[in-house]
Amino acid sequence: MSHYTATVIDTTGIQKYIFGSNRLRENIGASHLVKLATTQWVEDRLKTIGHVHIPNKDRNELEPKIHKDSSLVAELVYAGGGNTVILFRNEEKVKEFTRNLTQEILEDAPGLNVVIAHQDFNWETQLLSNIINDKLIKDKLDAKKRKPIASVPLLGLGVTATCNSTGLVAVENTDGKYGIRKGEGYLASREIVAKLKAAEKANEELENLLSIKDTYQVARDVDDMGRSEGESSYVAIVHADGNKMGQRFEEYATNSCNQGYSISEKNENYIMAMRNLSWSVDRAGKQTIEEIGVVLKNAIEQKFVSIKENYFPFRPIVYGGDDITFVCDGRLGISLAVEFLKRFEKNTKNLPDEKGKVTACAGIAIVKTHYPFARAYELCEALCGNAKKFLRKETEDYSDEKPMFSAIDWHIAASGVLGTISKVREREYQGGKLTARPMRSHEYAAYQIMWEDLAKVIQEFKEGEAWKDKQNKVINLRQVLREGDKATEQFLIACGDELPEFPRAESRLKQQGWLNSKCYYFDAIETMKFYILLGGDNVLNQD
Repeated sequence: MSHYTATVIDTTGIQKYIFGSNRLRENIGASHLVKLATTQWVEDRLKTIGHVHIPNKDRNELEPKIHKDSSLVAELVYAGGGNTVILFRNEEKVKEFTRNLTQEILEDAPGLNVVIAHQDFNWETQLLSNIINDKLIKDKLDAKKRKPIASVPLLGLGVTATCNSTGLVAVENTDGKYGIRKGEGYLASREIVAKLKAAEKANEELENLLSIKDTYQVARDVDDMGRSEGESSYVAIVHADGNKMGQRFEEYATNSCNQGYSISEKNENYIMAMRNLSWSVDRAGKQTIEEIGVVLKNAIEQKFVSIKENYFPFRPIVYGGDDITFVCDGRLGISLAVEFLKRFEKNTKNLPDEKGKVTACAGIAIVKTHYPFARAYELCEALCGNAKKFLRKETEDYSDEKPMFSAIDWHIAASGVLGTISKVREREYQGGKLTARPMRSHEYAAYQIMWEDLAKVIQEFKEGEAWKDKQNKVINLRQVLREGDKATEQFLIACGDELPEFPRAESRLKQQGWLNSKCYYFDAIETMKFYILLGGDNVLNQD
């Protein structure tokens, strides 16, 4: 039998669902529920409908089986890139699975929206890749997303209390529950209660991944990131995203398909390619998170980083694959983002498509501890987008002659951010000329000033004889830099000093502070308080 039904499961409104709350534990729980709904719950519901094949990642079971084993009623093709794909042998099993999965999501992850589409196809005469990409994702799923069925939740009958996070009907008070201290609880709806329950399971999973269960506590709230009583403290929200990964998946799948002679062979090759690449990228993402944990543990043990009440100052929210979001102590945001990008490149250099390392861009929003989390995430996502625009421009729209690189952009918000990041820089940085952001994160074939150079300048401001412990002098320099290269040069002559040197840059940069109508030192001064060296090369490069 060669007739099957292909099913694609996708989630909608994920950013709002995960990051719509200003409470970190709710963000953590929401992310875990999304992961469960598209992986574990899918597998669990599949197992209830009969004999199915769920490939084992650890054993690298790449080959599909449903077309060779008539006893199988379904097979999980892959789960990755935001989509879960399944093949079913008959329509009744499709309906049974869909009914069971959506019921579980409604009960255990209220508020999470999923979209499911089905398409019949013939294994021997139709390409599965075309069915998934054209018929299901581009046609049916996109149409459902454009015209969603309006959700009209019951807002309560008679006298009801409302949830502090969602405004929906509250079902319980969280005081003293779900890891929330007595006296700090609040009214919560079903959606929030589900997220809080999931957060504890997510924390256990992360403790095992980072191997910190017996030594540190996982941060459950932004206040755990290092804030002391009465201090004005900052956290960093970091969002990193791989460059052109969608195209890489598409090209690898297409090339693999083309190696088959028959349509059946092409479909086999397509499934194996998608599994192989998605699993490899997922492993690389998790391995990188593990390595960041090791780097940070070493920095803490060597006293480069101080922590609060034994809380680990690094908390991934979304991780695995090339799409990563984490929260950390504000002083660690840029250091950890750059370290993540470097290690992710290293861990993806031998992917099965043989296209070399995966580069990525990251946005880092450094904000006050109680800055609205949802807005902070929007900011870091916009900064990541800025870094991608910079990459596109520098590579001349991803020209083959210009190799891809990793890039970062960051912003320090001492108060609110009014308008887009481009408007803020136009207003506060003299049309953007005072800042050199975005920039390359680390070493690159064609030299341009990058974060690693800026980090050395920051360290020189902190530790160099001409600048350390001279806060007023640095403050005056910051003001003079706004007046341009000539004013800066006169200021330095009067002081009898030169600026810290950017490695490999022209000598006039350290004499004037400006190069090619752009200032490179304003960023260093602004970022000084929000940068911790994680112990130098002995820590940064320890695997």
